[in-house]
Amino acid sequence: MPELVRYHVQEEVAVVTVDNPPVNALSPGVPEGISEMVARAAADPAARAVVLIGAGTTFIAGADIRIFGTIPDREASLRRSREIHARLLALEDCPKPLVAAIHGTALGGGLEFAMACHYRVGVPAARVGQPEVLLGIIPGAGGTQRLPRLAGVPTALELCTQGNHSSASRALAEGILDQIVEGDLLAGAIAFARAKAAAGEIRKTRHLDARIADRQAGLTACAAARAGLRKIARGARAPYACVDAIEAALTLDFGGGCQREIEIFADCVLSAESRNLVRLFFAEREVAKVPGIAKDSPARQIRSAAVVGAGTMGGGIAMSYVNAGIPVILREAGQEALDRGLSVIRKNYEISASKGKISKEQVERALSLIRPTLGWEGFDQVDIVVEAVFENFELKKSVFAELGRVTRPDCILASNTSTLDIDQFAQASGRPASVVGHHFFSPANVMKLLEIVRGKHSSLETIATSLQLAKKLGKVGVVVGNCFGFVANRMLAYYLREAHLLLEEGASVSQIDQALTDFGFPVGPYAMQDIAGIDVGARIRQYLRSIGKTRAEGPQSVIPDQLYEMGRYGQKTGAGWYRYEPGNRAPVPDPLIEELAEKAAAARGLTRRPIAAEEIVSRVMTALANEGANVLAEGMALRPGDIDVIYVHGFGFPRHRGGPMAYADHLGLPAMLAKVREYRQTFGDHWSASPLLERLAAEGKGFYS
Repeated sequence: MPELVRYHVQEEVAVVTVDNPPVNALSPGVPEGISEMVARAAADPAARAVVLIGAGTTFIAGADIRIFGTIPDREASLRRSREIHARLLALEDCPKPLVAAIHGTALGGGLEFAMACHYRVGVPAARVGQPEVLLGIIPGAGGTQRLPRLAGVPTALELCTQGNHSSASRALAEGILDQIVEGDLLAGAIAFARAKAAAGEIRKTRHLDARIADRQAGLTACAAARAGLRKIARGARAPYACVDAIEAALTLDFGGGCQREIEIFADCVLSAESRNLVRLFFAEREVAKVPGIAKDSPARQIRSAAVVGAGTMGGGIAMSYVNAGIPVILREAGQEALDRGLSVIRKNYEISASKGKISKEQVERALSLIRPTLGWEGFDQVDIVVEAVFENFELKKSVFAELGRVTRPDCILASNTSTLDIDQFAQASGRPASVVGHHFFSPANVMKLLEIVRGKHSSLETIATSLQLAKKLGKVGVVVGNCFGFVANRMLAYYLREAHLLLEEGASVSQIDQALTDFGFPVGPYAMQDIAGIDVGARIRQYLRSIGKTRAEGPQSVIPDQLYEMGRYGQKTGAGWYRYEPGNRAPVPDPLIEELAEKAAAARGLTRRPIAAEEIVSRVMTALANEGANVLAEGMALRPGDIDVIYVHGFGFPRHRGGPMAYADHLGLPAMLAKVREYRQTFGDHWSASPLLERLAAEGKGFYS
């Protein structure tokens, strides 16, 4: 067995080294080893002080997240938490100066161990934080009690409720770090520890009450944090739980505050919110694992790119490459469209500069990486081309035919199509092994999802390169199969079908959007369409009608096409499902939509009725998960977690609910199946249960089991 925690004495200082690669997580044996070695140092006459440090590239990156899934009940959680609190109290009571030496990150439990030390030093690049809220829990080892005593209540609230990391310089300024060490960390930490030993100084964090002495100011900060969370938490409970625990540091003594933290942690760690977020954490790491592709699989280096189409998507894709430092050729068919696209790109960068996110010099540097063109010059030099022209099958097919002629044989040819058949584009190119779908989400320079669509002939090297490229672009790349709409938009069609039918049956646009934002989405389905462009969906429907198909089974509302015919494309035209005042993106309900809904209902013989928010959420979520089951059964998605990652990063599905497949599992597949059958009886045969849903429900399983 490897030695997880090592001990040696150097210059009269006991050095306790955590060596649990890759990130020195607090796996079983590590906390015990730290306690044992610090106790050994306390009794060692050769040691005047103690330094706690991490081997490898980091201090202690946090708890082993798998541990949370092993806690069976509240009593077990309480027992474990009391044990770790007692362990940290024992560290803090070490009779010799105890110094945490931080490089890399000290996160979650790592920071809690560091705060139980008497002092903390770190390298300039070190980062600290309490990101437990991202897993649906709160700091459970004294973090909500020690952090406000070190850094003050406002900082503790920010780090705990938002899961942010703090830089070393900020941590020093706010009292989390006591010194920044330039040069060798261990040498600096030993010198610091020796100085404290010589001075006879020991400082216990739990006794530092000056930063929380102004009780009223602290309580006011807690109240302000709760008010702010109403705008951003979107139904998540853990951020509020963090505030409750920090508030206990103001209203109780240290022991009482720790007991309150232990109880709140127990409630959080057993919640569906935490289970969902932990599952999503692992799903986000699992998506990069694709059968047949190993970590060392051959992949091409992407050093230069070209984008065909300078519209909304093309411009955003070009910015994604530029932001990663990759120069881009941006091609358009006409000068006016090219100038317009470049103008939008410049405006986007200048907006970022006006907000202080980047400098004016960075704006110009980014723009200098874009080479505009109306022709194909330079396409024979780039490593990848992304096609981002209008969602028109014949147009895209002709672009790929041209790309097959003007690019190098080893150049990857990617399509940003959101729905169309990659294999036909591959055939048109003349070299299908190099063709792949790279479906970005709007706005492409902001949204993190990249659907990597694997064609019938896409080579392993092409897919491996796409996965590596996604990381380089700061995207979450998910490999999916080639079917109409792939995974994201195929499922979205059923989500939107129900939204449109609910509108005709009696709900309003704003009511439907409100129900879904209350559920946790950043925007509802109608605001989303206005952002993306109603014309995009209309062109897809036109193509489908030309080949005798629809996007989803069942009745299709006529209203979206009516809006398209009116020229109401959404925000870009000042009107869509909502109206927009000039220069303002705030949606304004438009009575016209209600008139169209009434006419559509009359044409289908419907009597409009009041519809509750619960029915809105239930119908769209059931439609989404049921089609997700079909996607899984057909192998278009490798795992249920891949679908959930797609919906969290592509459409803002609330993280604390885990994604549509996790949501179905939480509801219970028998209950989900019962809803499908109920809707079939009420609304018609277009509601058809997925065979996979039926089988798993009968077997008492979930999508993840």
